[in-house]
Amino acid sequence: MGTIVLSGTVVLVVMGFGNPLYWLAAVAVLFLYVQYGRDASPTPKSGGGSGTMPSDYRAYRDRRDTQAKWERRYRRERPMEARRQDRGRNR
Repeated sequence: MGTIVLSGTVVLVVMGFGNPLYWLAAVAVLFLYVQYGRDASPTPKSGGGSGTMPSDYRAYRDRRDTQAKWERRYRRERPMEARRQDRGRNR
């Protein structure tokens, strides 16, 4: 992605010798890329057998596991309420 942005910026700068508005567009493209385009912690590509998973998937799994832990605890500590909830789901 960075090479596309840089090559596009170079093209805009070269075109800017004829029209200075292209220089402003080049500055805007670089600004937007620096602000929003770069990722501080790049996620590895999926697959490939590297054994690592993207950070957003890891966060999802952590949230899911925490939710499951709390649901198990709730069922263990409040069996009557859990049965009532199950009955409502089966309708």
